[in-house]
Amino acid sequence: MEFNQQLYKKRQRSNAIGLTLSLGAMGLGLFVLLWILSVLLSNGFAALDWNMFTQSTPAPGSEGGGLANAIVGSLMMVGFTVLVSTPVGVLAGVYLAEYGDQSKTAELTRFVTDIMLSAPSIVLGLFVYAIAVATVGNFSGWAGSLALSLIAVPVVVRTTENMLRLVPGSLREAAFALGAPRWKVSTMVTLRAARSGVMTGLLLAVARISGETAPLLFTALNNQFFSTNMNAPIANLPVVIFQFALSPYENWVRLAWGGALLITLSVLILNVVARVFLREKNRV
Repeated sequence: MEFNQQLYKKRQRSNAIGLTLSLGAMGLGLFVLLWILSVLLSNGFAALDWNMFTQSTPAPGSEGGGLANAIVGSLMMVGFTVLVSTPVGVLAGVYLAEYGDQSKTAELTRFVTDIMLSAPSIVLGLFVYAIAVATVGNFSGWAGSLALSLIAVPVVVRTTENMLRLVPGSLREAAFALGAPRWKVSTMVTLRAARSGVMTGLLLAVARISGETAPLLFTALNNQFFSTNMNAPIANLPVVIFQFALSPYENWVRLAWGGALLITLSVLILNVVARVFLREKNRV
């Protein structure tokens, strides 16, 4: 075969153009990301003080105040959401990956999961409002947790299923050859082998729901005072940030920057700790 110099140069030019465009797109994305982070960090760290963690949100026009009630409310709702979405999402993902190859129920479950993944969060919030707020007659933290669970569960389901499908089939066959029943192979072998990926899915779900505002506007609403009553409206960081960022009061805007930084740092720290923990467990 003769060497075609013209074709070689054409491919070199195409490769250079594609590489340049790829690097330009990456550079543009990194520039925007660093710009957003720099603005958030500069304004957020300037707003951090001890009062933010010890005092509740201030009344309109008053000085000082903090986000203690919103922090506690967000932790409670996200915590209950994780308690619900983790077993439901992981077990559903195990069923789809290990038992749902020829099942019409599994096909329907995947279809519904994909719809929920692409559904706007405000639609899920309106749905929960219709079934859990309008029927009862009051907003509540439980309704907020339910709305967040509808957002988190599909993420956990799809991530768990995809991670389990990456586990080699020979691992399952070896367990079956030892006489292990299918349920034990699914939970004790394949799920353990894919635990890093499953944990990543849980972290993605937590990161997704931590900053959701629209569903909570229709379910948990807000509360100016410190409260741990999940049967009533409860303060939460996303709604407080939304309301305070649009306010004309300088201390409210400052608290909104601080709340945004808290959410960002909490998600970052959670991801770093989980990755370090899983890395150490894998080494052992």
